[in-house]
Amino acid sequence: MAKSAKVKPVSKKLVARNVSKNIIVDSVDLTPIEKQNVELVERKGIGHPDSISDGLAESVSRALCKMYLEYCGEILHHNTDQNEVVGGQSAPKFGGGRMLEPIYILLVGRAITQVNGERLPYSTTAIDAAKEYLKRFPNLNVNHDVIVDCKIGKGSQDLIKNFDELQKKCTPDYSGNNCLLANDTSFGCSYAPLSETETVCLETEKYINGAMKKKLKETGEDVKVMCARNGKKVDMTIACAMVDRYIPDADHYMSVVEQMGNLVNDYALKFTDYDLNVNINHADNPESGNYYLTVTGLSAENGDDGSVGRGNRVNGLITPNRPMSMEASAGKNPITHVGKMYNIMANWIAADVVKAGNGDILEAHVRILSQIGRPISDPQTCSVQLFLAPEAKPKAAKWQKEAMAIADNWLNDIGKVTEKVVNGNVTVF
Repeated sequence: MAKSAKVKPVSKKLVARNVSKNIIVDSVDLTPIEKQNVELVERKGIGHPDSISDGLAESVSRALCKMYLEYCGEILHHNTDQNEVVGGQSAPKFGGGRMLEPIYILLVGRAITQVNGERLPYSTTAIDAAKEYLKRFPNLNVNHDVIVDCKIGKGSQDLIKNFDELQKKCTPDYSGNNCLLANDTSFGCSYAPLSETETVCLETEKYINGAMKKKLKETGEDVKVMCARNGKKVDMTIACAMVDRYIPDADHYMSVVEQMGNLVNDYALKFTDYDLNVNINHADNPESGNYYLTVTGLSAENGDDGSVGRGNRVNGLITPNRPMSMEASAGKNPITHVGKMYNIMANWIAADVVKAGNGDILEAHVRILSQIGRPISDPQTCSVQLFLAPEAKPKAAKWQKEAMAIADNWLNDIGKVTEKVVNGNVTVF
């Protein structure tokens, strides 16, 4: 008869709980990202079609917030997180090509369109906001190269009636917060701090679409940076659309790529001690005359499409080694949609927890779950996980208590998320 396997007793792990706010803080014995052998990080630049969709969604939402405040004195319900960028057609060539078919942008979502029988200018507000946002791409002629269409419609009347009834029954939470009810059952999550690889990936794209433009105007805004770390080596692959009107021939193009590689390498090394290998426009094929040339600096001009939520998370990165939410934060209303608010807040909580740890807390992961119809300041679950340094593990109870206080304070001050989003002080992609 086979011997039965011995079952190891489950160790009692110290867990801190805040019942009134459903906050749970525990320490986890997992390998921090910096000590893992492989790490993948991606950053889609501001001109990537998916980032354009995110940017448009967010700018339209902010414009609607201001419209509601002007006409109604308060921000009314809306979500504009369903935009689509449909690629156009172009004929780029050295020395300057031309657009053949414009980029088509469809603004989609739901919003309150009238108050007390009076229609609001929501459609023109949305279109004006979208066109204003597109002006940040200097090589794009907004009046010629783009068509902006608005199909934002009314929200579900049944859901609105249900929320009105719930709102009447709702009382402020134990901290006296106004009773704003979550309009979705969803979760937000984030982590801190950024790893060295994540930092170099993020800062590289910002540099390419920032200070580097003063030295290389030939580079467009559609940039993607992909970093793959294997041990102590980081391979950085960059796709960067080049603007044809500034590039007379293939030799000039290759010179720009070489200069860009040198500039990026020098700048990136400010943020990492890893062995760095930079590769730019890997798909170029000089032998067949194929180069990443564009008329506008955007791949959306030639068949590349974009959608909200397919790109960067609220911290500006795509990180398969880390906790991520599939929610599109851009365009969701900054009052009651937890798909936006909890992702932002999770990021802030994690950052504050790590800062408070002063080296004892190597990483913090935060996940916050809502329940539709429940006050947003009172989540169904708020989970904070701490990665403690080995020497700090005896102080686990102290840091769990500290993390719980930080999470509790942010939930009590959740209105700050709304304020910062409406004022444009928060990036969500």
